[in-house]
Amino acid sequence: MAGRLEGRIALVSGGLRGIGRAICECLSADGAIVYVTDLDSPDSPDAKAVAQQMPGARYLHLDATSEAGWLEARAQVDRDFGRLDILVNNVGADLTGKVQDLKLEDWRRLITLNLDTVFLGTKTFQPLLAKGGASTPYGSSIVNISSIMGLVGMGEVAAYNASKGGVRLFSKSNALEFADAGIPIRVNSVHPGFVETPLLRKGFERWAERDGTVTADELIAQMAETTPVKRLAQPVEIGKVVAFLASDDASYMTGSEVVVDGGWTAR
Repeated sequence: MAGRLEGRIALVSGGLRGIGRAICECLSADGAIVYVTDLDSPDSPDAKAVAQQMPGARYLHLDATSEAGWLEARAQVDRDFGRLDILVNNVGADLTGKVQDLKLEDWRRLITLNLDTVFLGTKTFQPLLAKGGASTPYGSSIVNISSIMGLVGMGEVAAYNASKGGVRLFSKSNALEFADAGIPIRVNSVHPGFVETPLLRKGFERWAERDGTVTADELIAQMAETTPVKRLAQPVEIGKVVAFLASDDASYMTGSEVVVDGGWTAR
């Protein structure tokens, strides 16, 4: 039985690990040909393993903060297929700390990683996505990975709140822009809660080191306890939602924000 994304071409930024990797695996499992992009060299073990672990997938080196890098990626996809059907802007990082303690260069780096990359991916691939959308019943799909921190505020997370909130509204603006112009591209954002990834652990380790009164394990346990379902999410639980938004099953969804947080923001 063919998958619901059979024959569609997808590109995922930051796709080698964590949530990005799960997204790639879910898209591939649904039949898409996936460009897994990341900073690793194509000769690295993780990059070489992509084609073996996901049928039809291929690895593409991409510095998502570089416009030149995005243009090179577009040129490669254009040579291979002449279109793109699914773009997932997933690259991101975290930054915590009191506003008065944040360095301007760290603030700018976070905005670059979390927000500029979404802008660059969208701008660069819009022509190929428009081509893909013209040959797809309900248009092509952009899925931008935001966060529950793009919906609600939290103390000492101002930089991350600002960047992920930007992703949320950028997605809505693009959805309207494309729809109003008759460009067949749907744009939606996904807002995960706390997901069990190496990135989350590293972030809590830095928080614990700065605080000095709590360990990373204790912080993670607290986050699980304050989540109504009493656990963190697994990356695949985000990947499945992205695959849905990329498919025709989400044909009437554009400008939407999909929250996947175990009930955390429902309180």
